[in-house]
Amino acid sequence: MLAPSNLSSGCDQAFDQRNLDWYIDKAVQVVVFMGGISAIIFIVGIFLFITKEGMGFLIDTLDLQEFFGSPYWEPSDEDAPEYGILALMAGTASVTGLAMLIAIPFSLGTAIYIAEFATGKTREWLKILVELLAAIPSVVWGFIGLTIMNPLIIELFDVPVGLTVLNAGIILGLMAAPIMTSIAEDALKAVPDRYREAAEAMGATRWQVVFKTVLPAAKNGLLGAILLGVGRGFGETMAVLMATGHAVNIPGSVFDSVRALTATIAAELGETAVGSDHYQVLFTIGIFLFLITFLINLTADLIVRGIRKS
Repeated sequence: MLAPSNLSSGCDQAFDQRNLDWYIDKAVQVVVFMGGISAIIFIVGIFLFITKEGMGFLIDTLDLQEFFGSPYWEPSDEDAPEYGILALMAGTASVTGLAMLIAIPFSLGTAIYIAEFATGKTREWLKILVELLAAIPSVVWGFIGLTIMNPLIIELFDVPVGLTVLNAGIILGLMAAPIMTSIAEDALKAVPDRYREAAEAMGATRWQVVFKTVLPAAKNGLLGAILLGVGRGFGETMAVLMATGHAVNIPGSVFDSVRALTATIAAELGETAVGSDHYQVLFTIGIFLFLITFLINLTADLIVRGIRKS
């Protein structure tokens, strides 16, 4: 039988341990909460910063008709600067659109194969390879477009320059495909197995199960994956800067060189005087890009949340 002093000491130790566990639990909760809220704080801080830097141009100089309707981008002209981003928007849209035409079939086909047909080690290796593709830095993709795709396009299509919409679209499509594949595969795996079993019980083949049952059931998640891919392509900078030719031009074909909005900011911001109209208009473009990418990602998130609740 324990002596009263030993019993009291054991109770005190147990009490101290419970207190320590309680403090550790609270500390972990605070750390996790701060980690979660920090993303929101950073996003709000970034938006406030770019808004502050571009506010002078927005209030005093911005002409909406010229800004969105003029194809002439000459902000450094001392006599008559022009701030039209129509050609820049056309370049961004053409590259992103071509990238999605390439990435959507590639990524959805890969996701369908991984989720519905691949088994065992084949599935695991394919998922690893997809993740490795997503980890390749954008500057490496841009270097591939500059040194490999450029001479290849010149030789295959007999054009004077290979830094074109086609080059950037292919590179950007390959960059966006991994994230689209991962999200699309998750959406396909989220379809309940009873859907597949019911279709097979009615005599459907494997392909009929996929196209008539699984894809319609996962359509919201697949649409969310596509929209996230669009946001990924719309906001890409370095690869687009290196692969498009960086020419202010409204493209008439995939063999034209163009300039993207993001690439314009990256190329010109370091050469402008802080506080000048040129400096502020670049931040105004940044505000425009921020709002567009935010809306794209918000739409994708709402769609994915909708499929999870249904």
